[in-house]
Amino acid sequence: MKYSILIVDSDETIHKFLRSCFIQDGFIVLSVSSGEEALMMISSHQIDLVISELQLTGMNGIELLKKVKKLSPSIEFVLITEHITTPSAIEALRNGASDYLSKLTELEDVSNSIRSILSNKEKKIKYKSFNEDTDSIIENYLISKSSSMMKIMDLVKQVAASKATIMLYGETGTGKSVMAEILHKLSTRIKKPLIKVNCAAIPEQLLESELFGYEKGAFTGAVATKPGRFELANGGTLFLDEIGDISPFMQVKLLRVLQEKEFEHLGGIKTIKVDVRVITATNKNLVAMVKNGTFREDLYYRLNVVPINLPSLRERKEDIKALVNHFLLQNSKQSGDEICNISKEALDKLIKYSWPGNIRELENVIERCVVVTPGNLITLDNLPQNILNFKLKLSNDIHLNTLTNSKESIEKEEIIKTLSGSDNNITRAAEILGVSRRTLHRKLIKYKIQN
Repeated sequence: MKYSILIVDSDETIHKFLRSCFIQDGFIVLSVSSGEEALMMISSHQIDLVISELQLTGMNGIELLKKVKKLSPSIEFVLITEHITTPSAIEALRNGASDYLSKLTELEDVSNSIRSILSNKEKKIKYKSFNEDTDSIIENYLISKSSSMMKIMDLVKQVAASKATIMLYGETGTGKSVMAEILHKLSTRIKKPLIKVNCAAIPEQLLESELFGYEKGAFTGAVATKPGRFELANGGTLFLDEIGDISPFMQVKLLRVLQEKEFEHLGGIKTIKVDVRVITATNKNLVAMVKNGTFREDLYYRLNVVPINLPSLRERKEDIKALVNHFLLQNSKQSGDEICNISKEALDKLIKYSWPGNIRELENVIERCVVVTPGNLITLDNLPQNILNFKLKLSNDIHLNTLTNSKESIEKEEIIKTLSGSDNNITRAAEILGVSRRTLHRKLIKYKIQN
């Protein structure tokens, strides 16, 4: 395929420099000196990639990037500037830039970057042709109908095929590892490996060799050369879970490989180049860690290009019923027994419970229930004691003073979620909440909740 490149720069020397490079590579090359001219050119020509100076007369490169992406999202966009800064680089990547280069970059490196971007563009086109139904992939991994998760999946569909690093935030058990799998499956790297590493589970002194590999004799016990996880994930995706637990030393090492896309084995001298899409996850407050100096600010910005916050299970109670049915079917298949069902009263208790361990805790509870239930119907008697003893406190059971508004807001949200989880059945929702039907009806009127 013969691609067309549009160069946007007021410096004629840059035009000649880049034109000679890309015409030699067989590309069609057009050039203009301003953002306004670039938009006119895009509206009248087929453009595959734009290379723009950041500091343009009139609209700057970031503004042009936003307008180009709005006009034609499929156009690749590369920004070039004399002085690269972290904030401007992050802003460029967040707005869809494919790369951000210095004007001091060697001609060969510029050419390689453009070739790589256009190669990935071709892969995206081929990928889209054999995998149009992204929803079916999502459904294989995700069981949810909640509005919060649907918004997240819209974002996932947008960013999955990009090269941008993604940070998954969420409490333990919210499904960050599953989300990493979805992102990999929806990316152009689907035919390459997805390698997972739990950084908190590997001792600090071993993490370096696990990620970057080592040479024979690098340390006692290194009887053979071993590749690291970055090498194993080359061309694919590397998922680094519990990234907030890595040491300052490892933060420096990780920052280098993200910036330079290269590293050396422990005890080695040969530089190894890799093409890896990095997804990280944490349940820690990295912003607070940056402020207190325990997490590098530059690494945080490198990892946090696309942040995705996964809601807790108590924030998506409308999904509990579907998740329970899924885990019942899954565990029954594994044991080879008749599929278990669950009583209405037991399901109501599960919906009412706060789930501090989130989806992982729910999965474990259902597995336990399938094992301990003598028949094929799970009842209240088969539920763990902590769930049976759990009591939801509504605001009419609490002495309210200066916190009235915030607690009423929490109560309103709890009522809405419970109604959704009980198919808008007021009687059933009242039972789950532990109040009378009349009390719940009064609260629906008070909070103006439509049923």
